[in-house]
Amino acid sequence: MTAVLKAKKRDTGKRSTLTQLRKDGQLAGVLYGYETNTTPISLDYRETAKVVQTYGTASVFKIEVDGKKVNAVLTDMQRDAIKGLVKHVDFLAINMKEELEVDVPVALVGTSVGVKEGGVLTQPNHTLKVKVNPSDIPDTVEIDVSGLEVGDTLSVGNVRDQFTEFSIVQDDDYTLATVTPPAAPVEDVDADAENVTADDVEATGEKLTPEKPGRED
Repeated sequence: MTAVLKAKKRDTGKRSTLTQLRKDGQLAGVLYGYETNTTPISLDYRETAKVVQTYGTASVFKIEVDGKKVNAVLTDMQRDAIKGLVKHVDFLAINMKEELEVDVPVALVGTSVGVKEGGVLTQPNHTLKVKVNPSDIPDTVEIDVSGLEVGDTLSVGNVRDQFTEFSIVQDDDYTLATVTPPAAPVEDVDADAENVTADDVEATGEKLTPEKPGRED
């Protein structure tokens, strides 16, 4: 099922217009691409957020503008640097019969051997750019990490041949997961050193005074 988002054409060129849009609960955007003139649009913020959260950023959306529906993918999402709220979105109109490149979230599955031994699993990259038919865009790309041991690294070259419904655009050395050794234990402080008394110090010829710290010869 393709998610439908209703949009309206909007005026451009005035900052005050964008400010008013946000006050009215609208989200500024632009629609461009296949058989579509570049069109500034506005969408209901809450409805758009709900649909994107439900279907994912890599989905195909049907954007309806002035009664015309266009198949499109979300290509850019700009956020406010302070509040973190989305302030602008870009939608690329697509031909459903042609493959396109899209970023898809990566989900690591399984518990690695190295983690069971105390290692730490890290995920340097959280998305994969894949070339795929629009109707076959996956919600996520699942990567099995159960075979990773401590010190191992899993890259695109290790998994590329596992997927037939799409091709991965990144190079073979694009890292997906690593298992690093556990942190070295902190050495315990010598308990005897903490229990040294003033009498013990004087017995060794050491005398600590506020006026003259250190050894008195």
